[in-house]
Amino acid sequence: MWLIARRSFAEGWGRLVATLLAGVFAIGLIAGSLQFALRAQAAVSGSDAGEFARADVLVQAGESDPGDLYAAPDGRIALERVAGRPGVAAAAGDARVPVTVSGRDGDPVVPPAGAGTTLRPWIAEPSLNAYRLESGRAPARDGEVAVTRHVARAGKIGVGGALSVLLPDRARTMTVVGIVTVQGRDAVASGDLVLAPPETVRRAAGLEPGVWQAVWADAEPGVSAGELRGRLARDLRGDATVRTAQDVLESHSADLRSTGASVGGAIGTIASVAVFVGLFVVANTFGALVRQRTPRLALLGAIGATPRQLKRLIRLEALAVGAVASLGGLLAGYPVSALLTRAFAADGFDISAADPQVGWVALAVPVASGLLVTQLAAGRAARRAAAVSPMRALRAASTGTGGRRWPRLAGALAVFACAWMFFGPALAVRYAEPPGMERTMGVAVLVLFGCMTTVAALAVLAPFFVGPLGGLVGRAGTAVSGEAGRLARATITRSPRRVASAASSLMLGVALVAATALLTLSVNDRFAEAGREVLRADHAIAATAAAPGGGGSLPRDLAGRAAAVPGVTSATALTTTTATIVGAAELTVPYLAVTGADQRDLRATLDLGGNLRPLAPGEIGLSSAVMETHGLRAGDRLVLRGERGRVALTVAGGYHDPSHLFADQALVAPATMARLAPNAAAQAVLVRGGDRAALARAVADVPGAEVLGRDAYIDAAADGMTNGLTVVYGFIGMALVLALFGMAATVSMSVGERTREFGLLGAVGATAPQIRTIVRWEAATVVLLGGLLGLGAALGTMGVLHAATGSSFLRPTAPWWLFALIAAGAAAVTLATSALPARRASGVPVLAAAKAE
Repeated sequence: MWLIARRSFAEGWGRLVATLLAGVFAIGLIAGSLQFALRAQAAVSGSDAGEFARADVLVQAGESDPGDLYAAPDGRIALERVAGRPGVAAAAGDARVPVTVSGRDGDPVVPPAGAGTTLRPWIAEPSLNAYRLESGRAPARDGEVAVTRHVARAGKIGVGGALSVLLPDRARTMTVVGIVTVQGRDAVASGDLVLAPPETVRRAAGLEPGVWQAVWADAEPGVSAGELRGRLARDLRGDATVRTAQDVLESHSADLRSTGASVGGAIGTIASVAVFVGLFVVANTFGALVRQRTPRLALLGAIGATPRQLKRLIRLEALAVGAVASLGGLLAGYPVSALLTRAFAADGFDISAADPQVGWVALAVPVASGLLVTQLAAGRAARRAAAVSPMRALRAASTGTGGRRWPRLAGALAVFACAWMFFGPALAVRYAEPPGMERTMGVAVLVLFGCMTTVAALAVLAPFFVGPLGGLVGRAGTAVSGEAGRLARATITRSPRRVASAASSLMLGVALVAATALLTLSVNDRFAEAGREVLRADHAIAATAAAPGGGGSLPRDLAGRAAAVPGVTSATALTTTTATIVGAAELTVPYLAVTGADQRDLRATLDLGGNLRPLAPGEIGLSSAVMETHGLRAGDRLVLRGERGRVALTVAGGYHDPSHLFADQALVAPATMARLAPNAAAQAVLVRGGDRAALARAVADVPGAEVLGRDAYIDAAADGMTNGLTVVYGFIGMALVLALFGMAATVSMSVGERTREFGLLGAVGATAPQIRTIVRWEAATVVLLGGLLGLGAALGTMGVLHAATGSSFLRPTAPWWLFALIAAGAAAVTLATSALPARRASGVPVLAAAKAE
């Protein structure tokens, strides 16, 4: 049996290479997806360096959000209240101001792993300073900064270079005088640091002299960190939160690991779709390889080989193919991961700081997947091959049967039943949870998995569609190509399983691409449509060039600059922050996205639904969805935890922002926003009136600030809401390429399977162009079947998503040009995948056909 297997490999090297390449590509996609997920998790959880690593105790003013250790404390504390106390050897004040920095080329420096960039004070006390100067010196004067090495490298800035810093209220250009690392890392857990003299940071944070957001303390010799924490907690009871630095580091490390797991899980969810296609292609291609050799295997049975020996032979071949394909795919996974990493970086989530992963999970899982899938495919193929009678082996290899109908129907129904494992919980969430983005996302994920399972059931039923569709294609072929079309129709309808096998891979690819396209088009169209309903402003100043994928922050003083431009009648800056609803532990959504806007100019720039009157300080307007979710009404009191303590607000009423682009959840006046988040930057400045060129001149010195027209800003804002789909496009694109390769390999092997048929057709008078036409019509049937089922699955997915979520952003409609594009793509795929097989089929000599299996 070993000699037979070796001879089979040697004689069918073309088929073997096609199967191996399909396996390498599929396993490479699996390995690359897994590598990317592990690398993203490492990027998030691995940056656990802490700037307070040399401190013993952290005293944070006021209350701190236990769920966000890096959130700015909501109180203020004087340094003298900690310095000089018994047990305190040294103390230093700390404050954090969120900033955006731009490098030498004017492009923003994206923090690693989606973190942030903050302006922090340089700690002069040696016992507390964890910053290691790699070059340069410490900042000493206003306008001087030291930066973490990641900022210097990403911004291409050296010592002495100029760094553009966008503060919440204005833009500044500072000089880099030092480059630092923290515990050997280029950045810290919270992201990138811009270190300035303490007074510079204190003024930027709006703090009074001697007052800070937090204080770092170093214990005296003989006093443990726990003991010092206890002393300070007793002395500062009620005024501050006191923690040991080690506790904060450990808690933050655990939080990072949890975040890393969440990021890895989210990426794994996206990757699972592409992995599903990869596994399907491996199983489909290997099954075609074994089916192609069914006559020879049956003849082996006729001369004495037992069914058990035949099964062992096929499993041995599967083991060899799976092992080689898995190792090759494992190596191919690293460049795949690199491509995905670059795609994710385009969305502002840079994981390049994490090294490629070489642990046992990254290495063993792809190999095990390849071996398992090929063995599963071999098991089914071996059972079928061992059951073929010797008399059937004497027939032409191309004479296939559709198989028994009832087992296939039962299998499809079983897969449909598995789909309800996802549809059922989706319906439960739909009717049990309150409306909101969280419910929509949860239902959508469940529905997508259910639809993916349904597509697998369609693949099982695909042979049933071959007869009617093959007849349709055959009639068209007869009308166009005459006798060649009639022969193509007979070939297609005689072997529905072979045609369906080739079409199944394409169906999955088309379903993924079409569903993604429909989803993106629907969301973008709805964002743009609703945005045009809401936005009244003529221009918008946005940081579209300052952040990957659009969006970003701007200094608030741009509103004043815009208002001073001749012809401008209204200019309002939209600021945003996320505040915790105090005492809302029982609520599903304890956080609230709050937008601040000048109430005098708000109605001139935005047309929000509802009858919300201009808000006074201490009032808050809530979207109708938030009021329904939390059961709030006008006049109710709502307590939020801001950066300066608890803020009690009165609900003034409700409004509706159907675009979700401007004031998605809550709206307050600037004075209220100053209490919640005094350092909140502007996300955009909306301007009514004025000349665009004059506005551009007014903000020319602000890096990344761009003046856009009304429609251009809405398009940019809508694109910014969906810019995270770049990595999804990467996964889907690779899955489509893999599906096309699987289809081409199956079509090519089916031509090799029918060497005798094509040779005999030539012997009885068929010309080479006619034989090529037969192959092309068969490929057209494969493409048409896969395309129609895939497009139908995509439209069905959007319909189910719309019905399950009730969201107007998920509408099951498609523009006409999408169908034209798919039709043109189908024609191109037909010609591309049939070119080489058609040439091979037309070149089969009669003598070779006589010797063929």
